[in-house]
Amino acid sequence: MAIYLDPKADLTFKKVFGEHKELMISFLNAMLPLPDNGQVEWIEYLEPELIPDHPLKKDTIVDVRCRDARGRQFLVEMQMIWTPAFMKRVLLNATKAYSRQLDKGDHYEDIQPVYSLNLVNDTFRDDTEDFYHDYGVMDVKNPDQTIDEMHLIFIELPKFKPHSFHDKKMMVLWLRYLTEIDEKTRQAPAELLENPDTCKALDIVRESAFTEAQMAGYEHFWDAVSTERTLVGAVERANKKLQQAINKVDEVQTKLREAQAEAKRAQANAERAQADAERAKAEGERAKAEGEKAKALATARDMIADNMPINIIVKYTGLTEGEIKSLLQ
Repeated sequence: MAIYLDPKADLTFKKVFGEHKELMISFLNAMLPLPDNGQVEWIEYLEPELIPDHPLKKDTIVDVRCRDARGRQFLVEMQMIWTPAFMKRVLLNATKAYSRQLDKGDHYEDIQPVYSLNLVNDTFRDDTEDFYHDYGVMDVKNPDQTIDEMHLIFIELPKFKPHSFHDKKMMVLWLRYLTEIDEKTRQAPAELLENPDTCKALDIVRESAFTEAQMAGYEHFWDAVSTERTLVGAVERANKKLQQAINKVDEVQTKLREAQAEAKRAQANAERAQADAERAKAEGERAKAEGEKAKALATARDMIADNMPINIIVKYTGLTEGEIKSLLQ
């Protein structure tokens, strides 16, 4: 029998952070890029379902949604499997929460920032070892110039190592809580037991605190995660094979285009060679004819010198009577 349940599960995550305000406040202050004078001190829970402003549009649900005394909204989600669509859903939820703050007659100055905190039990950034990603609105040419109204935080839990952060103790403790506690945990780390917030969070996820019905739901959650992971893996493999096939087709098409281009070049070279040969043949024939003509003229001059009749000279040289007479002038 397990001592603890995994706090990343839907049931346990919502129970810890969706029913205990003091733990949610501690979690937000530890995980979000808040200034020292901007720490969360009080929250009220809000309806997690973000209903669309039009009946034909899609409604979405986050795990935990709350607002602090300043009016800032916090959307918190625990995502077990990464898909590209998840980031778009996060952006959609954040923009919904941001855009619906004003009623008619309200002022734009009353709009408060929205923080979307997303814990992902998967990896999606292969280009970096960093596990903490803070997306915001900035000037592309001057990244230091930002619009500090919306933060989309993504944390890749598998990349987290306890030594990753030295200056934010509570972040480390909460991330250790999420990554080190599960059904296999026989003894919780001393650091988590010594801190009042993580110690309370540990008590909340003790298996003995849950009913049989809740445990059935807990097991069903992990079955669904396993099924989804299998389906996502199958889709990824199919997409990989499809991409490989597309790459192969592209490679074949590239080689075909290269072969066609080479064939065109060969044909052009052959045509040029044939033209050169025809020109050479014509020049040879012209040279031959000129040589034969010169020989005939030379013979004609010799025969004229021997006082041979013109008709005889025409017969033996092939020259015309006019050509021969021109030699007599």
